[in-house]
Amino acid sequence: MTLTKAAPARAERPDAGGSQGWHFNSSLGLTMLLVLVVAVQGPIRRALSTPVMQSWTTVFVAVVVQALPFLVLGVLLSAVIAVFVPPSFFARALPKRPALAVPVAGMAGAVLPGCECASVPVAGALVRRGVTPAAALAFLLSAPAINPIVLTATAVAFPRNPEMVFARFGASLFVACAMGWLWQRLGHTDWMRAPAHPSFDGAGKGAAFWGSVRHDVMHAGGFLVIGAMAAATLKAVVPAAWLHMAATNPVVSVLALAILAVLLSICSEADAFVVSSLTQFSLTARLAFLVVGPMIDLKLFAMQAGTFGRGFALRFAPATFAMAVLVSVLVGTVLL
Repeated sequence: MTLTKAAPARAERPDAGGSQGWHFNSSLGLTMLLVLVVAVQGPIRRALSTPVMQSWTTVFVAVVVQALPFLVLGVLLSAVIAVFVPPSFFARALPKRPALAVPVAGMAGAVLPGCECASVPVAGALVRRGVTPAAALAFLLSAPAINPIVLTATAVAFPRNPEMVFARFGASLFVACAMGWLWQRLGHTDWMRAPAHPSFDGAGKGAAFWGSVRHDVMHAGGFLVIGAMAAATLKAVVPAAWLHMAATNPVVSVLALAILAVLLSICSEADAFVVSSLTQFSLTARLAFLVVGPMIDLKLFAMQAGTFGRGFALRFAPATFAMAVLVSVLVGTVLL
């Protein structure tokens, strides 16, 4: 009886496989792409040999090569912290009074390497473990912006402007603490949804670590490539007169790079290398890019909405953007 049932099952498999044989898969796609590249290699070679494309390629490769080591190191350290450092550690280390816990949590970001992709789930874990939301939000904003990896990358990207490191640290820490205190004073509990458990709960340490690494590499690496492409395009394709026109107006230049930081959504370990290539803009405008990007961009808005609720993100993101731009201008005027 068992044999007679197994026979039709075997007979059906070739038909099922045959009906799916025409479906597009990755191997077929790669083969078609290689054939296409070989077929049009002549036009591609001629296009890449033009001065514009050579300039574009030079900027793109320079940005990626400079940023990649810091990106990898940041992702690895972020995964170590997310997996092996228990969230209860932060709850025990912070003062009980919210007004004091906010600056302490903000300063904690200076010693805990991690990108903004990791700061959102860590902040959610802090809230779940009883940390006051104001302190968790201060940590969320400061950790991706003032940690040692990011500040070192900023120093390497701006070798002739070491003051940019101090300006980024001071402006980012001030914004993080100000937003924490602002939430403590004006925020309502019903504006913030209780965070769900992280996706790696229940997994082993090794599986959670490599899962976190894969997640951050895919996200941060992809945004790095997009950011490098955008910077190269701005440098090589956009008419210099347009960039000069935007860069010469102090208000327009700051707003333009702040909005660009939101749209590009570059990982904080790599953003300094992207914006350092935009030499047409003032240091203050580029500081706004560095302060705004790690605190609010498209991917962060989506992550904050998914962790704390859409109502929270719709209130918190615009306020953070405005505060970051204002503080960047003030700090840039004083230090740069």
